[in-house]
Amino acid sequence: MDIVGKSDPFAVIFIRPLPDRTKTSKVIDNDLNPIWNEHFEFIVEDDTTQRLTVRIYDDEGLQAAEFIGCCQISLSTLEPGKVKDVWLKLLKDLDIQRDSKYRGQVHLELLYCPFGTDGNIVNPFDHDFSLTSLEKALKIDNITKADSREMAAKKKKEMFIRGVLSVTVISAEDLPIVDYMGKADPYVVLLMKKSEAKQKTRVITNNLNPVWNQTFDFMVEDALHEMVIIEVWDHDTFGKDRIGRVIMTLTRVLMEGEYQECYNIHLAKSGRITLSFKWVPQHKVRDSS
Repeated sequence: MDIVGKSDPFAVIFIRPLPDRTKTSKVIDNDLNPIWNEHFEFIVEDDTTQRLTVRIYDDEGLQAAEFIGCCQISLSTLEPGKVKDVWLKLLKDLDIQRDSKYRGQVHLELLYCPFGTDGNIVNPFDHDFSLTSLEKALKIDNITKADSREMAAKKKKEMFIRGVLSVTVISAEDLPIVDYMGKADPYVVLLMKKSEAKQKTRVITNNLNPVWNQTFDFMVEDALHEMVIIEVWDHDTFGKDRIGRVIMTLTRVLMEGEYQECYNIHLAKSGRITLSFKWVPQHKVRDSS
């Protein structure tokens, strides 16, 4: 998310604005571009008419929180079993959209898993689903049904997803001009937010449409709570400047196994980056007692 002015933002999210169905994020102190990376689940009663609402506030300590802006997305735009990545503009009022003030944007990843799909659509965040369903979702063949029943019977144990994430930085296009020569010397930094593992591409000199085709592997210990941050930088003799970034969770690659996508570069005046992701899972069980 990005917002204007100094702020300690937090989010309030709901489909129905009832106290027991409303979720609140943690507060991010003094950050205009906060990253929450929090997962919330909601019961959907009618995906044709209901909407998800996000309200952003500035925490004021002992005083009442200050409203920053809100946004909304119709659940009918979601395809069951497919991760939807969206940026939504914050508004003062959802009904009267006459506010010309820029209030920022909110970045959401949404996954709709309808009930009664007989295991055809699996929510990787659901701790109650059987491992046989997880095998189907993540294309894993090395866990038997007997193992699944035995693991499911151990209530005090929680499975988390471990594996290798391969990210291929393919190319970028239409990058903004950042030096007096009318060009840029771009390179890409890849950062795993939770583990803080970092890698970077080579520098492509004097190019606004660079092609890297470089692949990087990351060992991930807890994929459901990890994020990958892709930052595009300009290398300069006298320093370096960040052009922009792309942020995502691993939910989509966990479900699909492999995909390629072209992303708009956030915080940049222009530019898109093409990335490829591949997931090779390994499973491990830890005792949460």
